[in-house]
Amino acid sequence: MNKVVLAATILAAIFSSGNAESKLQKGKEIFDMACSGCHGKNGTGIEQGGFNVQPRDLTKTILNEEQIYQVVKKGAFHWGAVTTGMPAWENVYDDTSLKAIAHYIYNTFAKESGKKLENYHYDSSKLSSKALKRGKKIYFRNCAYCHGEEGKGNGVATYNPEKSIFPYDLTKILLTEKQIFLFAKYGGKHWGSKRDDMPGWGVKYDDKTLMGVARYVEEKIKKRK
Repeated sequence: MNKVVLAATILAAIFSSGNAESKLQKGKEIFDMACSGCHGKNGTGIEQGGFNVQPRDLTKTILNEEQIYQVVKKGAFHWGAVTTGMPAWENVYDDTSLKAIAHYIYNTFAKESGKKLENYHYDSSKLSSKALKRGKKIYFRNCAYCHGEEGKGNGVATYNPEKSIFPYDLTKILLTEKQIFLFAKYGGKHWGSKRDDMPGWGVKYDDKTLMGVARYVEEKIKKRK
């Protein structure tokens, strides 16, 4: 009986490994054909005309595999981007193909960045009421200038054509609270943006303050309907 179970386990492992390799290969083929024109075959993004926001460097992305899949499927605009440079592919490829693309992107380009994210200890559960109030205050003092008081990406800074900035609609974002915190702490360029419109606030505010901001966005902005 044990031998039968062992044989079945080995076969399952071989089958699983084969499926993973097949998924990776399928994802690579589609990525090279459909995505590399903007992001480059090395995933770092190609500077080019015609885009208000340049293609992101996927080797630095803060997104996990599931989030990458959702962006590939629905497009960046669906998840809060102001521009439509990253299109929705759900009407071009079936779901299996979309998941293969996301699998390839994450495991080929984003895995190291993902490990850093996973290993970063984050715990906002013990924030004091004072820290939470300060988080809200800092959001309105700094973040609302671009993202707007309701987080819809329509702050007063967007009315100045000379600034030419494109802040996300935070009511639609995919990011977790931890990811919001890390994005606020290190800034957009650290996580793959080509420009530094979204600054790293970690040089000005401590972690508790930025945790308060992230909690405010997570609970009061992101879930706003």
